[in-house]
Amino acid sequence: MLLGMPTVHVDLAERSYDVRVEAGILGHAGEMMEAAGLTTKRVAVVSDETVAGLHAATLIAALETAGYSPTLHAVPAGEASKSLDQAEALCRGMIRAGHDRKSALVALGGGVVGDLAGFVAAIFYRGLPFVQIPTTIVAQVDSSVGGKTGVNVAEGKNLLGAFHQPRLVLVDPLTLRTLPDREFHEGFAEAIKHAAIRDAAMLAELAALDPASRDVPAALIARNIAIKARVVEADEHETRGIRALLNFGHTIGHGIEAAVPYGVMLHGEAIALGIRAALFLSERLAGFEPAATAGILSLLGRFHLPLVLPPSIATATIMEKLARDKKFAAGAIRFVVLDAPGSARVSESINREDLIDAIGHLRSSC
Repeated sequence: MLLGMPTVHVDLAERSYDVRVEAGILGHAGEMMEAAGLTTKRVAVVSDETVAGLHAATLIAALETAGYSPTLHAVPAGEASKSLDQAEALCRGMIRAGHDRKSALVALGGGVVGDLAGFVAAIFYRGLPFVQIPTTIVAQVDSSVGGKTGVNVAEGKNLLGAFHQPRLVLVDPLTLRTLPDREFHEGFAEAIKHAAIRDAAMLAELAALDPASRDVPAALIARNIAIKARVVEADEHETRGIRALLNFGHTIGHGIEAAVPYGVMLHGEAIALGIRAALFLSERLAGFEPAATAGILSLLGRFHLPLVLPPSIATATIMEKLARDKKFAAGAIRFVVLDAPGSARVSESINREDLIDAIGHLRSSC
């Protein structure tokens, strides 16, 4: 058993769970699951073809050592796999492999795998316990925690899904070493978002990182997870307006991501553009200081994230996509702005013209 690892507890009454962060924890996944009370021995491991080739053997060996009987189910890598068709294919493959309501599921991969596998866990035999093992920055600091699962449709991202909390999250920073540069850097958009909405001091810590290094401190990952956990605890099902703060940069960002074929623009890249748009509106409508905007934009640029919208992406298409986003309540725009670094709120005073102006701002140089 690994000892002394950073651990974040997500307190959700009977749905509570731990997030454990430590280099090398992937090789101890079986004993960690056993310690967390996952006693069912049949386990479906869901991954994508790229991640499976890199890390599935380590995970399978760890599960078998602990007495589990795992089967591997790999989907094509990329955002296109977050679909109902792929969810059905996974469910049918698991049935053929002998899984039923007494099985468990482990998601091994980035945000796409976590969202898809979590959705399958929510619907397979009306719900299986599942474990998240995120392998990207995006998934480790954000999407693996909080219980949001879902798939995309042509009309927008994550429009079909369920709240289904994991039983355990295991974060191994060593898996980040296998990421291509682009996939590694995109994840820092979510970490910068966390700092911007809840922890201004973290902005300086992120700025001190070497963007070329894959050695991301476990403590920094855990600090991000703790921000997400505290927000989720306060508003698990996004009914009180608190969890909506995590959508900073995501309203326009999701519109941009959905305006091009899935996977053309990575999630974090679109969110970086969405953050720039949100900062523009924060200055205009919330009194956010331009110097603070410049600092956050500089940090996004340091991690090689895009800040200028490609001219091929039409404003009308973005507006069409974001109008269908879940962040619109009965047609009203609920947009997250910053009053100051580390202080976010939901504004309902932003209108369609403001959004169009913000998208136009993204076409200017930065």
